[in-house]
Amino acid sequence: MDRRQTLKLIGGTAALASAGFPGFAFAQAQKEMVTVVKIAGIPWFNALEKGIQKGAKDFSINATMVGPANVDPAQQVKLLEDLIAKKVNVIGLVPLDVKVCEPVLKRAQAAGIKVITHEGPEQEGRDWNVELIDSVRFGEVQMERLAKDMGGEGDYVVYVGTLTTPLHNKWADAAIAYQQKNFPKMKLVADRFPGADEIDTSQRTTLDVIKAYPNLRGILGFGSNGPIGAGNAVRQQRLGKKIAVVGTVLPSQAKSLIADDTIREGFLWNPTDAGYAMVAVAKLVLDGKPITDGVDVPGLGKAAVDVAGRQIKVDKIMRINKVTIDGLIAGGL
Repeated sequence: MDRRQTLKLIGGTAALASAGFPGFAFAQAQKEMVTVVKIAGIPWFNALEKGIQKGAKDFSINATMVGPANVDPAQQVKLLEDLIAKKVNVIGLVPLDVKVCEPVLKRAQAAGIKVITHEGPEQEGRDWNVELIDSVRFGEVQMERLAKDMGGEGDYVVYVGTLTTPLHNKWADAAIAYQQKNFPKMKLVADRFPGADEIDTSQRTTLDVIKAYPNLRGILGFGSNGPIGAGNAVRQQRLGKKIAVVGTVLPSQAKSLIADDTIREGFLWNPTDAGYAMVAVAKLVLDGKPITDGVDVPGLGKAAVDVAGRQIKVDKIMRINKVTIDGLIAGGL
């Protein structure tokens, strides 16, 4: 075939593609995935975004991340609606409120958009949910640590991101149940407090809690900024020896508070791995690959899969303390 024939063929193919016959396209555009997180700009989701960016490169997907300026489920819904209108191929979501998000996700699925969630095991309207921890055990191990530092007795409180954030409340439920069964001399003195996604809110809450409960001996924070805000308040009041702070934190944020024993120990999974896993699962779904128990998810390894429940899970709990923190920070956390 000479050059003129080649150009004629390419031109004809391009014409067919532009006429609405994508099967004739000579260059297929990348699929697009946009993940909506709980709040933009905080270190936890900045780390998750790094994983999304790496997944985009490794799997040839145009994968990006957006999030509301404030912890507001209505803002998440608006972002989701925008993505449906944009006709993206995949929506990723770290939900603030599963009930609020459910109707819009079902509209996305009806429009042919795949939905991958993280921290959303109870979220309806999704194709798969990806978790890097066992949710019950994640709550239990943190309560074990808090109980150790409280000597198994005394008053404590629990913080969550919002009262509707699915996994935060599941972890809290597991932690409280574990305390009631194993440490009956400990006492939860109030209903769980929201605001653990924001340092300033958690700090103000802690100052109020210290005044309201003078015998307080422990704070358990689910939400990466909750223990930071609580730790700042405890340190400010010079109560680090009296009140133990334990919870979900990023090592780089918690370093000074762990160094002076204000935060006794932190727990998390790697948010960068979570972002990468969401894109990896999206790639499997887009390619029509079967997802069954023991599936090898790139970046995670073999995963436990509940096919009926549309859940993909591995156990990657990490402990952040004086021994581990420098290595975790060196690794980008």
